[in-house]
Parts: sequence; structure tokens; C-alpha cells
Amino acid sequence: MPALIILGVSGSGKTTVARGLADHYGYDFLDADDFHSIEAKAQMASGIPLTDAQREPWVATLAKALQDSERQGRSSVLAFSGLRAAHRQTVRDSGVPMRFIFLHAAPEQVAARLKQRSGHFMPANLLASQYEALQLPDGEADVLSVEVDGHPAQVLARAISALAARAS
Repeated sequence: MPALIILGVSGSGKTTVARGLADHYGYDFLDADDFHSIEAKAQMASGIPLTDAQREPWVATLAKALQDSERQGRSSVLAFSGLRAAHRQTVRDSGVPMRFIFLHAAPEQVAARLKQRSGHFMPANLLASQYEALQLPDGEADVLSVEVDGHPAQVLARAISALAARAS
């Protein structure tokens, strides 16, 4: 199976779904947040969104991490916002076979989740900037869309089901 890239705004459940898929398939789990520089995390923590220019080296690093895993004979699940079409294309251009899962969530649902989350560098007040930056992956053939309403186990089951349906 190809690498799996879990997309969505902050608070949509990317990490939870990606960890669940990694466990389910026996893949390595990669969290794009772990690849942000200290400076980028500090900027976001202070309420200032990153620009596309600031995101580009980060996205290139993610593509390289996927290549490194593939070279080592391992498959990965990457939790990655992937808000911009160009950033998704950069990851595709890594040459690693992959499938994307976009976690579709209503802004008010994500805002409620973010208010309950603690210990993360991304403050809830940046959610609006995430939706402003989001270029929906409509028409991107390798992207499956999964609704995030319901319990995390239900969302994970939807993702697994969507992947199985696409594979057959």
C-alpha cells in the first residue's frame, strides 16, 4: 500500500487518524508538526500564521522524510495539514506512491475541539487563518474525503473503509 497522507486544518483529527492508520496497517507514524522549526512553532504559538514561503522548506523536508522511509523499505502515515495545493504537489513530487485522506470538518466543530485541546503550540485563534489558507482538494484524484463528525473510532473506521473501497 502507498504512503498515507492525512490532511486537514489544525484540530480536524489528523494526528489521531494518522496514528490509528499507522497502527492498523503497521506503518511508521510521522507528524508534520515534529518537522517545524523552533522558530516556526514560536511564531504560530504567538498567534502569527506562517506564510507560504515559510512553509515551503518544511514541506520539502516532509517529502524527503517520506523518501527516506521508502528507501528503508518502510511505509509511512503522515499527519500533515497540506492546506495548499502546491504543498500537496510538492509531497507528490517526492516520487513516493501515496494516497491522501482529507479530513473534512466544519469550522465550528474544529473550534470546539481546539478549545478543549491543551499543550499544543497552535492556538485556537489561528483556526480562521487555516481555513483562509485551505485550498480544498476537489478534483485531486488521489485524495479521499472523510467526514470527521462522530467519535474518533468512527472517523478511523471511515478512513479504513474509504481506503479499502479505493483499493478494490
